[in-house]
Amino acid sequence: MPKDYDVVIIGGGPAGLTAGLYSARDRLNSLLVEKGLVGGMINEAERIDNYPGFPEGISGTELTRLMHEQATKYGLETIYADVTALKIKRGSRAVRTAQDSFTARAVIIAGGSERQKLGIPGEKEFTGKGVSYCATCDAPFFSGKTVAIVGGGNAAIYEALHLAKFADKVIVVHRRDQLRATAIIQEKAFAESKIEFRWNTVVQAIEGNNLVEKLRLRQVTDDKPSILKVDGVFLAIGLKPNTGYLKDILPLGKLGHIITNERMETIIPGIFAAGDIRSQSIRQIVSAAGDGATAAFYVKKFIEG
Repeated sequence: MPKDYDVVIIGGGPAGLTAGLYSARDRLNSLLVEKGLVGGMINEAERIDNYPGFPEGISGTELTRLMHEQATKYGLETIYADVTALKIKRGSRAVRTAQDSFTARAVIIAGGSERQKLGIPGEKEFTGKGVSYCATCDAPFFSGKTVAIVGGGNAAIYEALHLAKFADKVIVVHRRDQLRATAIIQEKAFAESKIEFRWNTVVQAIEGNNLVEKLRLRQVTDDKPSILKVDGVFLAIGLKPNTGYLKDILPLGKLGHIITNERMETIIPGIFAAGDIRSQSIRQIVSAAGDGATAAFYVKKFIEG
């Protein structure tokens, strides 16, 4: 028989953990379902320096640990499983995983996002052989080498700065003529002597023998091709929301994000969404935490009728 809860929270990132904290403190029987590591992608952040209360910064792993410890203290239950389906029938809400099913009076979807793929020749073949999506995880393997980082947002430039601690040269390949990263992060990158930039350029293929050896590039302004010899390439071109199992259940935005109102309510009563997975999110840890608190607040009101 499915186990019954007041609220099931899908996803253990900042939004899910904050929702769990608020729900548990309201004495709701609360379950957090996380498919990987609690904290999600913030575990990859070596240092977070824009989260209030930590003037010297804090690692993503430590911030996650503290958030989870605090929520657990108030009674949040956590299981590790991949949610495969969400079923709504005659007012009942069922969350299904490969191992178990759970029913709930309300569900908060806070499953976050995953790394966007380029979808070019060589990307899949060389993943783990010079292609990486996480500098914090893999930068030490490229000590003294030349690496490329593809992207121009905050994530890409943070990755480039981290790589510069290990690699001899870091080449940022960006399809535009200026970065999208915030000004202070750009300043740090431009001041780093190991980092150089290839503007108005896209990667068309990743090539090598057993390991990555070169990138085939194309200049977007004149279609001029070129070859860039590297020992590895890190991809940071954006995020894709984890909503594949929801496409026939909830209306989604054109990029797959869940549409909510300011109360984090979806079109289906009792189904809420919070954090990076929802439309209009600014994709920041502090805003995800705020979403989680808002969702939990209105879940309590929903359950109270």
